[in-house]
Amino acid sequence: MAAAVEEEATAARTLLTAVLQDLAGPEGQPRPRNQSVSRDEAEGELSESVLRLVRGRSGPAWLAACLVRAAVHQTLQADLDSFVERKQDVVEGTENDAQTEDLLSFDALLQRCLTCLQDIASQWQIQLPSPPSNAHKLYVSIHAIRNTRRKMEDRHVSILEFNQLFGFTDGVERSYFAIFDGHGGLDAANYAASHVHVMVARHEALMSDPARALKEAFQRTDAMFLKRARRQKLRSGTTGVCALLEGDRIHVAWLGDSQALLVRQGIPVILMEPHKPEREDERERIESLGGCVTFMGCWRVNGTLAVSRAIGDIDQKPYVSGEADVSSHTVSGSEDFLVLACDGFYDAVSSSEVPGLVLGYLQEKGGDGQHVAERLVSAAKEGGSSDNITVLVIFLRDPAKVLEDYLAHGSGEDEPLFDFGGGGVEVASDHAG
Repeated sequence: MAAAVEEEATAARTLLTAVLQDLAGPEGQPRPRNQSVSRDEAEGELSESVLRLVRGRSGPAWLAACLVRAAVHQTLQADLDSFVERKQDVVEGTENDAQTEDLLSFDALLQRCLTCLQDIASQWQIQLPSPPSNAHKLYVSIHAIRNTRRKMEDRHVSILEFNQLFGFTDGVERSYFAIFDGHGGLDAANYAASHVHVMVARHEALMSDPARALKEAFQRTDAMFLKRARRQKLRSGTTGVCALLEGDRIHVAWLGDSQALLVRQGIPVILMEPHKPEREDERERIESLGGCVTFMGCWRVNGTLAVSRAIGDIDQKPYVSGEADVSSHTVSGSEDFLVLACDGFYDAVSSSEVPGLVLGYLQEKGGDGQHVAERLVSAAKEGGSSDNITVLVIFLRDPAKVLEDYLAHGSGEDEPLFDFGGGGVEVASDHAG
């Protein structure tokens, strides 16, 4: 036990030394972005930038998250008036709602944050913070490809250290995962990947009603991005699906056609219904607002977008809604894994095929699920997908134990071990929102 503690401490000091060395050298100085951010955007933008600096280092992931939180928190405690670059008129709905908001110099703000980071890392080299007493025991596999598309417009987020990143010490385990599938450019997907989890963490209802926090985090992010879209003349949008694992609950929120699928004892459990224009309720909502749904190769909102809800898409608001749906599910311990993926995957691979692909891979690799997401991406590509493909697999139990359980209840030697084609899809009934 003592040896393990000392090994952790050595790894922590190695991480701190690497961060300090980077900050002291030219490679530690970020490229100027010449960008202004609102006060609401500051935490997300700073966290994203500092995370990129510290997360790639070898060392405890919890310490990297604590470093980011401490540096960003210290920066934002200062008087931000000194960073105000200009004031911007923002329009909320009508001309009579015009307001002014402060826009901060992001480059100056980031330099202050990096100075804070340097000071904190130096202090922690002398006195290390205590490691977390508990954490989600999850095994995560992620793979993303541009495929045949000219640009990669997907973004994904995996935050196992959610509590450390945001300073929660209530003993409830939390992890956050998301996929954002951009269209019309990468701005909206980048923005959502930087801000949705921050809006979740800072939501006043996170402790009492996590599903509401997730749902409204999408709406807040959409409202923030629309302000940026107006001032920077951005026209992009993004669908999204995210999962917050909180204690023995899974909360899933989504906009558009990126999807989440839970597999329990080999049976795919449908957690959500994607937002597509041809859905009867979506068509009725769009038409009631004065829009239309037409078929042009596929069903589209006003002849343009093939999804009916998204962050951004300023030219298609309110027909393309920024209001997410959410569902919540209790974890019993019998769940195997959760798969988040964009439509580039689910358009080519059916939900009923997913368990067999994953479990077949585990059998081939002796229970090692490290690269299972690559197998799923390959299956989608072989299935005819030409779109960007991003797949995120979260094992809720050790993949070796998942395989062991299936082998223990497997079929005869001359029969395929996994055959989930043609049905067996369970629909979850524990919904919220």
